[in-house]
Parts: sequence; C-alpha cells; structure tokens
Amino acid sequence: MIPVDAQTMFEVAPRFSGELAAKQAAIITAVGAVLAPTLNQYDINNRLRIAHFLGQTCHESAGFRTTEGFASGEGYEGRTDLGNTQPGDGPRYKGRGLLQLTGRANYRRLGEVLKAPLEAHPELAADPVFSLRIACEYWKSHQINGACDADNLLTVTKSVNGGTLGIDERRLYTQKAKAALARLEGVQLSGEQAALLMPVLHRGSMGDAVVDLQRLLRKAGFAAVAIDGEFGPGTEVAVTSFQAGHQLTADGIVGAQTWTALQAA
Repeated sequence: MIPVDAQTMFEVAPRFSGELAAKQAAIITAVGAVLAPTLNQYDINNRLRIAHFLGQTCHESAGFRTTEGFASGEGYEGRTDLGNTQPGDGPRYKGRGLLQLTGRANYRRLGEVLKAPLEAHPELAADPVFSLRIACEYWKSHQINGACDADNLLTVTKSVNGGTLGIDERRLYTQKAKAALARLEGVQLSGEQAALLMPVLHRGSMGDAVVDLQRLLRKAGFAAVAIDGEFGPGTEVAVTSFQAGHQLTADGIVGAQTWTALQAA
C-alpha cells in the first residue's frame, strides 16, 4: 500500500490563501487521514491509479477546496434522467463530494451501496471523508482503473466528466500526483524524467505550472519576470531569451527540453 496522505494531496493541489486555504486544509486533513486504506480497499493501489484519482478529484473539487458545487443546482431541476422528479430536487441533489455526485437517482443508488441515508439527507455527500468513499464507489462502478493502467487521461476524464472539460488542468494535477508518488516510492527522478511530467506551456497558459516556470526563470537571472501564474508577454520574452541562450529553439514554448534546461540552470 502506497502511503498517500494529506501531504501528498497538498503536493498535488493548487495554492490558496486566506479563507480558501483554510477550507482546503480542512478537507485535505480529513481526507488525508483515511486516504491510503480507503483507496487500497477499492484497488486504487498503484502509482497510475492513484495519480489519476488524485488528479481528477483535485479538479472536480476545485483544488480540494470544496465538496459542494458552486452552482445552486437549479440547472438540474426536472432532469428525470437524474431521477429529479419532485419540485426542488435540482438544488436538493446538487453536485456534492470529491467527484460531484448529482441527482436523486444517484444519491439513492450510492446510499444503498454504502448503506447510508443519502436520499433523505443529501448533505451527507459533502462530508469530506464520506465523499472519498462515494468517489471510490463511482470509480469502481465505472471501471476506471483499466484506463489508469493504460495511463489514458482522455478516457479517465470522459469516465468522470462525460466529456473533456478542464482536461488541461486535470493533466497538470495528474502529473503533479505522479511526481509526488514517485517521491513516496523512493524513486529518484532524473531532470529529464521530471521534465517529462511537466505540461507544455505557452503564451496564454495559466496556473501553478506557470508559477513554477516563472520562479525558475527568476532563478536563471530573469528578475523582472512577475510570479503571477499568467504566461503573458513578459514571461514569453524571458522564455525566448533563455532558449536562445541555451541553444534551444527560441519559440517561447516550454516543453521537456526547456524544462530540463531551466531545472539545470
């Protein structure tokens, strides 16, 4: 059993401050305490399975900072395909949990499986620890482990989301999870191996990976680069200049070779 815990989740998740950081910490601390044995119970028990599970749940829970959907649920009112047949079912059975359980029928089904009164008390699905079990049951019922073993992010995402919404962010979190799990297993990644886990960045990219890029650029001597998580013109100029100075294609696109050179610098 790989000893994943709250620290592993923090390594995957984006950074927040203030109230958002407090909410994230509360969820991660609660889930992290039971994460390893719960995942093991559902055969989510190797590096790829755990990495994809953490990547998907991190995205679906907005960076592990909420177990309740931001939308009111009104958009699901009258959705008979979800079992919402009574007035008010949309908001009552809105998305909750690490994988956003939605709809009366799904609440009823998971409640029966887990022997919990989810249909009568849908708010239970927002409990962090219970939401982990719900997510694992969903994972099991949709047989997602197979796609994880093939490292097929597209299939995993479609199984979770029904489409490919947010796939770039899901990819980033999954890559961060792979790196965190490699550390846990005592696998020392070379600079080139670590670079292959990083996403390709270009002008318009946003998020934690851009923050990492900007920090590396500043360490490489580009002190004027702002660390704001946005790959704008200033970051692009710095990247192009760095690439030109290291015999790389100066196209402003940060791929594995540029990541490797930055890490070495």
